[in-house]
Amino acid sequence: MPARRSPVLRASLTTLTAALTLAAALGLSAAQQRATDASVSLTATTANPVTPGDFRGYGFDQCMTPSQATMDTWLKASPFLAVGIYISGNSRGCRNQPNLDATWVRTQLANGWKLLPISLGPQASCNPRYPRYRDDPRINPAPGTDGTYSAARTQARAEAHKTSDAAAALGITTGSTLWYDLEAFDITRTACRESALAFLSAYTKTLHNLGYVSGVYSSAGSGIKMLDDVRTTRPTAYALPDQLWIARWDNQANTATTYITGTGWLPGRRVKQYQGGHNESWGHVTINIDRDYLDLGRGAYAAPDRPCADVRVNFTSYPVITAASASRFPLQIKALQCYLTLAGYFHQKIDGSYTAATVTAMQQWATHAGIDPGTDGTTRRATWIALLSHGTHPVLKVGSAGNDVRRLQRSLNAAMPGAAVRTTGIYDSATRSAVMSYQSRLAIPATGNTTAGAWTRLMQGRN
Repeated sequence: MPARRSPVLRASLTTLTAALTLAAALGLSAAQQRATDASVSLTATTANPVTPGDFRGYGFDQCMTPSQATMDTWLKASPFLAVGIYISGNSRGCRNQPNLDATWVRTQLANGWKLLPISLGPQASCNPRYPRYRDDPRINPAPGTDGTYSAARTQARAEAHKTSDAAAALGITTGSTLWYDLEAFDITRTACRESALAFLSAYTKTLHNLGYVSGVYSSAGSGIKMLDDVRTTRPTAYALPDQLWIARWDNQANTATTYITGTGWLPGRRVKQYQGGHNESWGHVTINIDRDYLDLGRGAYAAPDRPCADVRVNFTSYPVITAASASRFPLQIKALQCYLTLAGYFHQKIDGSYTAATVTAMQQWATHAGIDPGTDGTTRRATWIALLSHGTHPVLKVGSAGNDVRRLQRSLNAAMPGAAVRTTGIYDSATRSAVMSYQSRLAIPATGNTTAGAWTRLMQGRN
């Protein structure tokens, strides 16, 4: 029995529909942002974030959803932060997904993974490899009496409902992208091509009505070229997907392809599968995967962060401060007072003066954090490192973005004054290089990923 949505959820979807149906006209970045904003109203029914949302970085996909142990290992050891999972479709290779349930989805999203839910349902009528089983019909190629391929459209609407029901049952919230996998076929065969286009068009419209973003995965020279041809020559003939997942195995980790002309599905509307099936091992765990590169929504985006109103807290180094040198560092002292205020140890005006109250608060915090406070009133580098890094231990890597990344970047600048990491909140290649340098200094595996080992040492004030 398919899962059915509650009246509250159906009402919330109505709000989302108005935003998502603007996708074709406004471009995905705007439409997806509207969907993301609208999805806030769904907090009464789901706590999961929209996925994949804004993201620029590396991902992988595979037939069988990995176990939780594998996902935990790959989160720490691999470069990937996005994963494609097959949630629906009678033609998918791995119909039985013993690891995939709502708990698995909720856990990955909480851990920072971006999910790409995939459906592999009816395939093009001229694809010789399908049907794969006896109960996976192909797309009906009959144009019908009116030439609109109404049978294919009817199939698509049913498939979209089936996919959205599967997504809802897994806790994949509206505003997320659901990807339809259309395997390569001969696009020169008219009825086969036009029925596939009619199917994808109806599928996209139905997903929009259900509150989801529409994505299509296909071979660059087949389904992707077909969609781009329509975009450029018959832009009003079909409803086009919001996002494309391009299968182009050129080993180039980007979203470029010559099969899309001009700026089609740019910016922020492309994924590229740039390497086909192969075994990869991370943390001594091996999976057969495809590699992907994603550039979706606003890409690597971190919202502005002002922990203490207009107090500047980002510096390329955080100096040792003594009573004698304090007059040279009023801005850094304001930052120190800001963080001590946030920690609950400083209760006076943030004014950049190295007062006795500031020193006392610093020493009390250091003692509480297990850092030697000293007896001479000096704010040492170890205190800065521990204070700036204090918090949780999330796994961060290229593609991560947000205030935890800023926390890391500030603490790296405190630990390694010469690193001069820009405090952007975006885990870029420069941040990765600085993390590797810090890991090497402390003789821990220099993976470039920030895991509990690096966080613990930062919070201990080690440099």
